Amino acid sequence: MTEPEPEGVTPAREPDRIALSGDDPAARRKRTISGLIAVVLLAAAFGGLAGLLGGQVAGLVVAAVVAVPLLVLVLSTARRRLWLEGTEVVVRTWGTRRVDLVTASRVDLLLTDVRGARTVSLLVGAERGPAVKIDLAVYAGTGGRELGILALRRLADAVVNNLNSGGVVFSELLVAQLRAEARGDAAAARPLYRLASAAPSAKLAQRFSMEAVSRFVATLDG
Repeated sequence: MTEPEPEGVTPAREPDRIALSGDDPAARRKRTISGLIAVVLLAAAFGGLAGLLGGQVAGLVVAAVVAVPLLVLVLSTARRRLWLEGTEVVVRTWGTRRVDLVTASRVDLLLTDVRGARTVSLLVGAERGPAVKIDLAVYAGTGGRELGILALRRLADAVVNNLNSGGVVFSELLVAQLRAEARGDAAAARPLYRLASAAPSAKLAQRFSMEAVSRFVATLDG
């Protein structure tokens, strides 16, 4: 039997969860199915070639060696969930990991360029070890997909209190993005798009330090 709450005491509430991944379930399922099909085709191709050269056992072994790590990668991506809970970024795949934006010792900006689509991401974590990647925006051509207003606002509010990695600079960047959206600026005029388009295109992945982001933010209008 559950005991009633004492009078005058408000029950504790869990912090609101704000999703930090912008894709919908249908798109996630489509990507997962496409990934599984690709794994099967690759495993069959390599396994078939190995089978012709070394026999059935060799073919099965090679197919398994190719398929297993790719299958784990596809399923991990399908299971990945990312959200903000208070000031903590929570990422869940096979397990759950939490990074507090206030105490994180490393905050960086990452730009990746894959097949013409540029993704601007925030990397947060400890000085050593894997960081959590939060995709802020994905641009292709003159358009793209950006993280929602509420998620950007909560991220800006949380990271501004991080003194270890100069979080105020990253917060200013997110606030500038929110202001541009509130004004109704086109994608090409928004800070994240300008940052993505200004970076050299020769590199697959580029990391921007707090100093680099600070110099860019200083060029933005209020």
